[in-house]
Amino acid sequence: MGESAALGQRQRKGHGRVPRIGSEASRGTWESLLRWVGGNPRGAGLGSVRGMAVLLAIVLGYLCGSVPFGLVIARARKVDLRAVGSGNIGATNAARALGRGYGLLVLLLDALKATGPVLLAERYFAADPRQPWIVVAVAAAAFVGHLWPVFARFQGGKGVATALGCFVAIAPLPALCGALTWVVLFGVTRISSVGSLGAVVLFPAWLYLFSAGPPVYALTALFLSLILWRHRGNIARLWSRTEQRL
Repeated sequence: MGESAALGQRQRKGHGRVPRIGSEASRGTWESLLRWVGGNPRGAGLGSVRGMAVLLAIVLGYLCGSVPFGLVIARARKVDLRAVGSGNIGATNAARALGRGYGLLVLLLDALKATGPVLLAERYFAADPRQPWIVVAVAAAAFVGHLWPVFARFQGGKGVATALGCFVAIAPLPALCGALTWVVLFGVTRISSVGSLGAVVLFPAWLYLFSAGPPVYALTALFLSLILWRHRGNIARLWSRTEQRL
């Protein structure tokens, strides 16, 4: 009886305390984090290194996605892209402010800044059984970097080109179908947002047609929801028939 009472008293005293660095509780928390990102800290060092590699790949994806190519190219042309047209830093506003050639250049660079880190992650983690989920995590980080870039005061673009760049690496055939969908809808309407929204909404159908896996569907759900949210102003203008044509 005395032993159990003493044990209960010690548990009550420790309840609610923040684990000290180096304590068993803090080590358990750190090991849980490493396991979550794919590590095995009690192994011969390899697991923790792999876990840190996953974290670094995600950070690299975010930093690559954060490069605001629209702003960089516009400033090189002595144009403040945020003060022109819609104020967006993406390819459509760059085309309005600088011309279609520069708009296409911004689109390609915004796509490639996601394709690069995703391809690197696919290659580096090829032997990891959780590779598909690691790759989509890096892709999501690049996409979030474009929407909320650390190099542009967290005021980024709408994400369509960067999403395309992710899927060029992860699911190239659905990405091609999505790009063609944009081309057709834009060609008919001359409204970029119609092409973007149509391509995004129809993209899950292309994934189904080409038998994509669960990680790709999860990534698509994230992209779809954020792109639609970013285009809420365009949707309102389309509804009121005031959206600009190119």
